[in-house]
Amino acid sequence: MDGKTLLLEIGTEEIPAHAMPGILDQLKSSAEAIFKDNRIAIGAIKTLGTPRRLALIVENVAERQADVSEERRGPSTKIAFDAAGKPSKAAIGFARGQKVSPDDLITRDGYIYAVIHQTGAATDELLKIMLPKIICGLNFPNNMRWGDLDFKFIRPIRWLVALLDDAIIPFEVANVKSGRISRGHRFLSDGDFSIDKAADYVSACEKNFVIVDQDQRRVMITAEIEAVAKEHGGRAEITDDLLEEVLYLVEYPTALAGAIEQKYLELPAEAVITPMRDHQRYFPVKSFDGALMPLFITVRNGGREYLDIVQHGNERVLRARLEDAKFFFEEDRKKSLEEHREKLKTVVFQEGLGSVYEKTQRLEKLSAKIATMIRADDADRAHALRAARLSKADLVTGMVTEFTELQGVMGREYAKLDGEPIEVAIAIDEHYMPRFAGDAQPQSTPGRILSLADKIDNLVATFSRGLIPTGSQDPFALRRQALGIVNMLVEAHQSISISELVDEAMDLLGINDDDRREKMQSDIADFMKLRLKNILSSDIRYDVIDAVLEDVDDIYAVTLRARAVESFLNTPDSARIIQSFVRAGNIAKKSLAMSIDEKLLSADAEVVLYKAFNAIKVVAVELIAKRDYVGALEALRKLAQPIDAFFDAVMVMAEDERVRTNRLGLLKSIDELVRGVADFAKIVL
Repeated sequence: MDGKTLLLEIGTEEIPAHAMPGILDQLKSSAEAIFKDNRIAIGAIKTLGTPRRLALIVENVAERQADVSEERRGPSTKIAFDAAGKPSKAAIGFARGQKVSPDDLITRDGYIYAVIHQTGAATDELLKIMLPKIICGLNFPNNMRWGDLDFKFIRPIRWLVALLDDAIIPFEVANVKSGRISRGHRFLSDGDFSIDKAADYVSACEKNFVIVDQDQRRVMITAEIEAVAKEHGGRAEITDDLLEEVLYLVEYPTALAGAIEQKYLELPAEAVITPMRDHQRYFPVKSFDGALMPLFITVRNGGREYLDIVQHGNERVLRARLEDAKFFFEEDRKKSLEEHREKLKTVVFQEGLGSVYEKTQRLEKLSAKIATMIRADDADRAHALRAARLSKADLVTGMVTEFTELQGVMGREYAKLDGEPIEVAIAIDEHYMPRFAGDAQPQSTPGRILSLADKIDNLVATFSRGLIPTGSQDPFALRRQALGIVNMLVEAHQSISISELVDEAMDLLGINDDDRREKMQSDIADFMKLRLKNILSSDIRYDVIDAVLEDVDDIYAVTLRARAVESFLNTPDSARIIQSFVRAGNIAKKSLAMSIDEKLLSADAEVVLYKAFNAIKVVAVELIAKRDYVGALEALRKLAQPIDAFFDAVMVMAEDERVRTNRLGLLKSIDELVRGVADFAKIVL
């Protein structure tokens, strides 16, 4: 498709780096919507951005919006025409209102219609209205006002470029008029520069030391960091989140290395990396054996001039940070974790729920309960309980108070230095996992035990205050913690009763009201059910998920049942067998009793079904207890033929009440056995 290229550049003061990806996505979607609404055909659309500019490039923009024809219905033909077939006053008035001749009206289905033809307007005229709407329609979590303007934006707008090929699209926003003048790099360029035509935008920016394409900038930053690290014989640790932040802090990236004094490398590696990465946006460098090197890499917003001065300045800033870390570490080491634990008595856990010290006491008891439930050996049990006791002690250390990202990490390091078993130290760190989306799960048994205990306690404690997450609000990160519980149990292939753990947690929190306990059990089960549903939906049919989600007390078992049912659906005659199960279940709804009196079985078909049920029940119950749901379904499929024969030959709703109740009890017993795997009534055949 041939067309013109549109450029819109919004020049601003520096926009916070974390906001940029979302703003660029929003700019693109807003532009796509407004072009569609205005019936203007376009080709590829792309958004570009640096800290000081948001840019929209739209290719192959049609010169005019599409023509449109619309039929508008008027009065019925009985009213629209007189006896002679001529247009009545009603028809003439309708035609006048639609700005068409009465002779052009058409009739169909007993009504008159006016056909309205609207010729598309010129795109360059429409863009004068569309582009300001795009700018003013952007939403931000935090806005600014400047001057005496009643206009809000994430940062003050300083210039606007709007070109359709080489022609300026004139408009004004916040007292800033659009044109073709952009601004180069603050220090490297000569200042303002002119863009001759929209297609030249990226190259024109680059000539003025602005790499405006974030994808190109990302490649440059990564390559430069890796090259500098290789030059010094190491490997840079480039995390996606840090790279994304640095990406939107610079317009013309240049990587350089700085030195770290050897004395700071005596600190635990994370105590050096955290101030470096999270506070200064530096990239750590490790040797190929994984050891932290006395080196960091930073990315400046500029060229290669005076790199020695820039290096010295960054080294000085980091040195101050690491000196603080060294001081806190040395002060912390004057006490053991056990001694630090006492100070937890002064730290409130949640309003009305005591101190963090009391929380650690609950964690010890919950960990003991979980260790019993998963049949942990004596060593894992002891390590989990010791880790639970010390799990929060690092929260009151100077290092974690200053660098909160190090909770758990410093607990692990201090536990090692205290001479605690390595299993205890690892569990203290792992119990916070997963710390963020995509983070690893605890790998050690003591770590899993303590992590489960901590997350269950957090859920029950927060739910007890009525603070159940709604919408996007989740200040205590309960969704992430519930998801962590689900993933942990599934990955570890561990079956535990969530309701038993919730009961234990409520006991430890002193929640005694029966109605309140029942509601909390229901609320937490529903909360876990949603997390489990989200996980299963990635590769399991929606109806299969619905069929196994009635009871989520044993999370791992639910996933096994889902996969067994999905596999069963791919076997021969599965549809017929499911219909047999569903038919039995539908009739069984009419009965609450499951008792069966063999003496009341008279028809041959019901005797055969009863004997088949008894034989299969023994096998199926054992397989279900072992969580072999594939095997259980293979056993249960043998009931389908006797069920069908029963319905063909037997009147379930017999006149004799005892016989009727007995037959319903047999079907109810079969239905309950089948439901031990799934509610097949929810399967869509």
